[in-house]
Amino acid sequence: MLFLKGLAFGFVLAATVGPMWVLCFRRTVAYGALTGFVSGMGIAVADGLYGAVAAFGLTAVSGLLLQHSFWIGLVGGAFLVTLGTKTLLSKPGTSGGTAKPASLAQAFLSTLALTLANPPTILAFAAIFVGLGLSANADYALAATIVAGVFLGSAAWWVVLAAGAGALRGRLGPRLLRAISILSGLTILGFAAWQFAQLLR
Repeated sequence: MLFLKGLAFGFVLAATVGPMWVLCFRRTVAYGALTGFVSGMGIAVADGLYGAVAAFGLTAVSGLLLQHSFWIGLVGGAFLVTLGTKTLLSKPGTSGGTAKPASLAQAFLSTLALTLANPPTILAFAAIFVGLGLSANADYALAATIVAGVFLGSAAWWVVLAAGAGALRGRLGPRLLRAISILSGLTILGFAAWQFAQLLR
């Protein structure tokens, strides 16, 4: 039961529109389903790592991350500004100034780093895990079960997104691709502004 709850939570968490959702969608439409899927897996791994920190009660790790959350969040916000600007200025059919990752490894690592640049996520995972029925004194087997569910649920969403957006790729003309780039860039910049506002609070 805990595994199924974690699976559902991971899927819904990944499906919630955010800067990484927008980035993966845009990458898939522009560069193919594989690039989008690998980018999504970077997010899924980061969710799994933060989920593990919360589930296994690794207070030393979570304390260190939360202690430096302002600076980590600041770096993450700066990355979002860079990605948003490059995406906004990108043009279909050209390589200069686009947000295209140089390799699949870079696609994975970029979304992994950006997702990890939000340490307070650990607190959200801890609260949600309690709501899912994972008590503070749960054993490692139960913790591993729910973390595995969260990871697989998140990964399942990125398969769905990559397949769906990838199917649209060949049907989109240059004008529509440009419109998607503009909308995606503005959305990512909007999330960057929101992150900076949260940090200032």
